Amino acid sequence: MLVSIVVPFYNEEESLKTFYDALTDVVNSQSDYSFEFVFTNDGSTDGSVELLRTLVNVDSRVKIVDLSRNYGKETALIAGMDYASGDAVVLMDADLQHPPFLISEFLKYWSEGFDDVYATRRERKGEPFIKKVYV
Repeated sequence: MLVSIVVPFYNEEESLKTFYDALTDVVNSQSDYSFEFVFTNDGSTDGSVELLRTLVNVDSRVKIVDLSRNYGKETALIAGMDYASGDAVVLMDADLQHPPFLISEFLKYWSEGFDDVYATRRERKGEPFIKKVYV
């Protein structure tokens, strides 16, 4: 079974390598699945795309969808899902707000027959009160 990890990004040069390393640690421990990583560039102007191009050369699972400009996260997610070829799709943020270690849990529930699996935060440490109330 192929699992597509769709990751929209915009100017994430600082965090992409750390995210990729954490992601590969998790998926390399999953022997029951194959993976592809669909990184969707939402018009980045930093070195994010160049960094990913170096990863494409060493990891055939890495794919890049390169949007012509900044369309917004939702459009980048949809573009990544359109490009994904997996039996399942996992949506993640490149800034590590979505911890990659949860992929194992998601796949566990998916293998038990759940169609949709998602996580919610129990705590929102370090965020302003107003965001905690309205998000």
